[in-house]
Amino acid sequence: MTNANTSYQGSVLMIVAPSGAGKSSLVNALLKEDAGLKLSLSTTTRAPRPGEVDGKDYRFVSQEAFIAERDQGHFLEWAEVHGHFYGTSKPWIESQMQTGNDVVLEIDWQGAQQIRRLILSVQWIFIFPPSIEALEERLRKRGQDDEATIQKRLAAAHIELIHAPEADYIVVNNSFDQALTDLQDILAASRLRSGPAMARNPALLRRLGV
Repeated sequence: MTNANTSYQGSVLMIVAPSGAGKSSLVNALLKEDAGLKLSLSTTTRAPRPGEVDGKDYRFVSQEAFIAERDQGHFLEWAEVHGHFYGTSKPWIESQMQTGNDVVLEIDWQGAQQIRRLILSVQWIFIFPPSIEALEERLRKRGQDDEATIQKRLAAAHIELIHAPEADYIVVNNSFDQALTDLQDILAASRLRSGPAMARNPALLRRLGV
């Protein structure tokens, strides 16, 4: 996937948010409501959290295996986040877009920048928490991190929020139902953009002389 101007039948939504903003819950709800949307599973070197399943939530690998795949060019993007590596499969994303499937990626801002340079048509959505205080409360209620990790995530949130103006859309997760509706509207609009719509309808274009 080297041509940034290539047209694909499918769309890609990149969902970026500080840890604790509700990104995963929103994406899971969006997937449940739309059978035509596929989730891109990130490959990561971090250990599974309680309840996470390899091949469903993430693809969990060793650092050595990740570096080997990275060096072989298997990742569309990769980044180091909170001391762990994350990457997105290039062959899988490309095959889904070519066959007309829409793909959603849970990704950090660094990865979003990398992908945007390769695929101009991606839609970058940034999820805002209603406040930093609400973000901290959600992180504590999650009960998955120690105090040092929580403070590290809050510090990272300030850096991540600086990059919000680079996104195409801002969704504020104050009301979960409203945030989900906003994401559904963005997905519907992405399917009507000229590039994917024209790529899906070559016979119509020929009849219309386009």
